[in-house]
Amino acid sequence: MIISDLYRVLPISCQGLWERRSKLNKDEKGQLIAELKDKFSRAKAMVFTDYKGMTVAELTELRGLLRKSSLDYSVVKNTLAKIAAGNTDFSVATDVFKGPVGIAIGYDDPVLVVRKVVEFAKKNEKLQIKGAVVEGKLCEQKEVKEIAELPSREVLLSMLAGAFQAPASKMAGALQATVASLAYALEAVKEKKNN
Repeated sequence: MIISDLYRVLPISCQGLWERRSKLNKDEKGQLIAELKDKFSRAKAMVFTDYKGMTVAELTELRGLLRKSSLDYSVVKNTLAKIAAGNTDFSVATDVFKGPVGIAIGYDDPVLVVRKVVEFAKKNEKLQIKGAVVEGKLCEQKEVKEIAELPSREVLLSMLAGAFQAPASKMAGALQATVASLAYALEAVKEKKNN
């Protein structure tokens, strides 16, 4: 059976598996832009990478690492990404879409996606970080590495809770010490009067 015969047998949705299209039609572009716009509107952070020179196995490993943390990695056409980024927090990054660009997208913790991509880039030098957008702010490569060193959201929240709790516990200790001192003083006065 030759490939042209397979097209008669396979449903239309599976035919793309056998043939790689270099051009998308208008409907496919519109659908892809809508999907990207949805991802961009839900995202808290995006890391832009240059994946040139990476093998399919290496890209698959990166996608798997990110997927374990509920993160996405996509390679899309730059013009479609620019259109989808319009009117979102990521419109500040339109200049980054030049050459081969892979986009790692984080939806919950903005630091997590940055940390995972930087972690992978340390192991695989072929992956180059071009920049990132974290909560609407465009970050250069140096800033991306600094963000990756920040503690996770949960650690920061526990540190904040500890900071709020410390003054209250000190105040309670001081009040307890004052009450105890007062009780000792009253006891001493009582004993003095009895003697």
